[in-house]
Amino acid sequence: MKYAILVGDGMADFPIFELDNKTPLEYANTPNMDEIAKRGTVGIVKTIPDGLSPGSDVANLSILGYDPLIYYSGRAPIEAASMGIQLKDNDVAFRCNLVTLKDGIMDDFSAGHIETQDAHQIIHELQNKLGSNEIKFFPGVSYRHLTVFSDFPNGNLSCVPPHDISGKKYKDFLPKGKGEDIIVKLMEKAHIILSDSEINKKRISLGKKPATDIWLWGQGKSLKLPSLKSKYSISGSVVSAVDLVRGIGVLAGLNVRIVEGATGYLNTNYKGKVEAAYKALSSEDFVYVHVEAPDETSHEGSIQKKIQAIEEFDKNIVGEFLKFQKEIKDLRIMVLPDHATPISLKTHHTMPVPFAVCGYGVFCDNSNSYSEKSASAKKLYNNITLFETFLKGNFA
Repeated sequence: MKYAILVGDGMADFPIFELDNKTPLEYANTPNMDEIAKRGTVGIVKTIPDGLSPGSDVANLSILGYDPLIYYSGRAPIEAASMGIQLKDNDVAFRCNLVTLKDGIMDDFSAGHIETQDAHQIIHELQNKLGSNEIKFFPGVSYRHLTVFSDFPNGNLSCVPPHDISGKKYKDFLPKGKGEDIIVKLMEKAHIILSDSEINKKRISLGKKPATDIWLWGQGKSLKLPSLKSKYSISGSVVSAVDLVRGIGVLAGLNVRIVEGATGYLNTNYKGKVEAAYKALSSEDFVYVHVEAPDETSHEGSIQKKIQAIEEFDKNIVGEFLKFQKEIKDLRIMVLPDHATPISLKTHHTMPVPFAVCGYGVFCDNSNSYSEKSASAKKLYNNITLFETFLKGNFA
């Protein structure tokens, strides 16, 4: 058997008035996801266990069969694994977003989806001027980076993700709890440096948003997972533009296939992702392909961009895998979002999300389309049973 899980991050949504009270998934042209539904089984899955925040970290762990209530320790340690950062027992890693703050508002949680080249120069500048034996900055992709503290105070510290406060007064959401003074002071020092950064001056001259500040969140200590090989005797790869999903792949013992030009946004290098996935399936049992764009456009609150992201995912990823299925007869495909990211909220939601599965050994349940509505009357799976059911194919 060969297995492929195709994740359109944040695709699920609420009905939207401007779309005739349809969700973006219902409204978008998605013939390939509909075809998977017609050939196989549709259902819904609760990827966010009760009591946990609906982040992509929790949700993607769930999809791969890891119970976040047992394993989850924070977002940043997962990304550290992707970046090859070895966390010591006394280290605490934080996600470090480059953001644009303007007139007291979180104007842009991604600093205008800052290009990785610009971002790396900024992070290196911060490391040179603020880094020490106790604080280190590590460059990631686009606006997503890490800051690691040694001997950070133990205790409860609440840090709000910047994408949760788009358009809101950011001072209402600064870190609160043990160590808040350390984080806030570092953010203030970074603001002074970034206000005089040559990279930001250049970005402004080009009409781009500057990275005015850093925003720290998603903190946690090192994480270890049992490999998928040890749990299910399967080998595989992960294909994603974002360090979070790559990090889960590393921790799960999967190969991480890096695709040049994969941006985590619209018009990413879909062709490169598909080629990497096909190469993985030629020698391995399993591939996990993650596309970030539906989530990013949801955080922006853009209906049209989200529809575009969903249609790009359907055409350039799902459609290509249906072609693979003609060649790889024992290929089983599952498509789903990791969580919902409603346009109206501009952030994640805990609601169950729809999935569709087709391929060898999967019975046809007479579904006609793939959407939240078509899945609503179907069987509900919890966060740790769907993956095992997918491998076994016993959806009946």
